[in-house]
Amino acid sequence: MTYKIALNFEDGVTRIIDCEADEKVSDAAFRQKINVPMDCRDGVCGTCKCKAERGEYELGFYLEDAMTEEEAAQGMVLTCQMMPKSDCVVAIPASSLACKTGAQSVQASVAGVEALSETSFRLRVTLPAAMPFLPGQYVNVQVPGTSATRAYSFSSHPEATEASFLIRNIPGGLMSGYLARAKAGDAMALTGPMGAFYLRPVTRPQVFLAGGTGLAPFLSMLEQIATAGTDHPIRLYYAVTRDADLVELDRLESLASMIPSLEIITIVADAASAHAKKGFVTDHLTAADLWDGAADVYLCGPPPMVEAVRAHMAGLGVSPASFLFEKFNPSETKAAA
Repeated sequence: MTYKIALNFEDGVTRIIDCEADEKVSDAAFRQKINVPMDCRDGVCGTCKCKAERGEYELGFYLEDAMTEEEAAQGMVLTCQMMPKSDCVVAIPASSLACKTGAQSVQASVAGVEALSETSFRLRVTLPAAMPFLPGQYVNVQVPGTSATRAYSFSSHPEATEASFLIRNIPGGLMSGYLARAKAGDAMALTGPMGAFYLRPVTRPQVFLAGGTGLAPFLSMLEQIATAGTDHPIRLYYAVTRDADLVELDRLESLASMIPSLEIITIVADAASAHAKKGFVTDHLTAADLWDGAADVYLCGPPPMVEAVRAHMAGLGVSPASFLFEKFNPSETKAAA
């Protein structure tokens, strides 16, 4: 049995490797030319100590001096003694460059571009093979004909061979200008995946807060959840400026039909709108909507939205079980925590 192990490095780069059920993670990484921190290889020194963020595994022999039982109970692992029993995510306390690797670069081709509204495009690209990533992560996309890149979150399923992105149409923007004239078959380079904003194990209620094209990573997360299944409630708040900015609604309805526990709430800021819910997302978030803190909260939107939600939760006296966010500005520069 072969499992996928996502190695998340300190510099935000993720590399996903194959690891056999009877193979140590450090050996699998080395076999695939990634030198994770390692010294003794015998569970004695603790040099390869990392954090297993997701997945099931077994640990072989190790000394207490290398890793305590308390650390093991908290999800720490020695990769030289870690054998996977499922797909796993492992946080590596070193940069990708220190481990003699880096972000993967893939040559893709444009499959199509759709103008979903005046303010957003859907870009679809064909990959030579699946480009593994964690749902919620992003890649740097080179603007064809230039050396410039823009960071965009995947909106597609992590295992799809056609990747998709939801991209804001910025008047005068370099990528927006290209997308307005793009042709199927155009070459496009992708570098990644990257980012700490990705779906963790769904073990409690989930609150997803999307601002505009910040919907993209949640589409990818929901695709993954639809495949894996869950009984935990999921509440997606999708907030935009104008009615016309609400896009991908058919896809959201399709995902909701596959995820019975998914509730979708759309909000429009325009005071002239006839939409049922108007204003900002904070106008529609009570402590009860956040399960009084017993939920994981994910947020992807512009910096003012992130700060407003953070202040709103503090005002409600709600401290969520976890709060993961990704900010983006008009140039699509990512900042996650």
